[in-house]
Amino acid sequence: METSVDCIPCLVHQTLDAARRAGLDDARCETLLRDILTRLGQEDFRQPPPAIARMIHRRIRRLTNDPDPYREAKARFNTLAVKLYDELKVRIEKADDPFDAAVRIAIAGNIIDLGVKGGIGQADVHRVLEETLTCPIHGEPTSLLRQAVEEADDVLYIADNAGEIGFDRLLIEIIGIDKVTLAVRGSPVINDATREDAKACALPETLRIIDNGTDVPGTLLRDCSPLFLDHFSAADVVIAKGQGNYETLSDSPRSIFHLLRAKCPAIAADLDCRVGDNLLRFRQP
Repeated sequence: METSVDCIPCLVHQTLDAARRAGLDDARCETLLRDILTRLGQEDFRQPPPAIARMIHRRIRRLTNDPDPYREAKARFNTLAVKLYDELKVRIEKADDPFDAAVRIAIAGNIIDLGVKGGIGQADVHRVLEETLTCPIHGEPTSLLRQAVEEADDVLYIADNAGEIGFDRLLIEIIGIDKVTLAVRGSPVINDATREDAKACALPETLRIIDNGTDVPGTLLRDCSPLFLDHFSAADVVIAKGQGNYETLSDSPRSIFHLLRAKCPAIAADLDCRVGDNLLRFRQP
């Protein structure tokens, strides 16, 4: 997916949000913003938005000497996910269709996206959870994903955000921990999930976890590690969570199940849906 002009305000918002989290004063924020605006004018918009976002967040980390400006926010949402786990597991077990409920909860977790909305709080997460358990899922039925993972021996589950992976855990357990490999980011960027976040969310120790080897807030295949690419090519089923993974994988050379909430007009336009819709899309090349 190429970068739209509608993506630019979001990228500028990310710049300011990350700068504030890193403790920059107004003067340094202005210097950073002027630098980023100049660089945005030089970027190739045929790239997906996460490729440009990587440039922004590398500049911020370098300027602030802070390798992870979103550290505190990630810890807060990781704690929330652990706190909600038992309650959500019971709701799945009591549901008429536990697999469908687990998919819905995983999609609801995608609201924890500080690249789109920096001010999201725990009340937003609770509200979206309740909505997603009852509202329609647009795209394919969850039964299509159920059939695919039941027939698979090897499922690659590409994570998106910290905290969110605690909700993904519930779906991964229903799919079967022994057949899933969870892929996280190679290093911190925005509030995307890393190995440390997987540990903080108490994911099972027997779950295979790899990282993609990059600091892109998505999955830019040309920059991913050989290990990740091997898993991506060999997996029977690939599940990709969130907007960043959709933006970077929507033109990939293999079939992918995308689970996400449409959180901005650019994504909604590309997926022919409305902002706020919950989506299960099966994309074939």
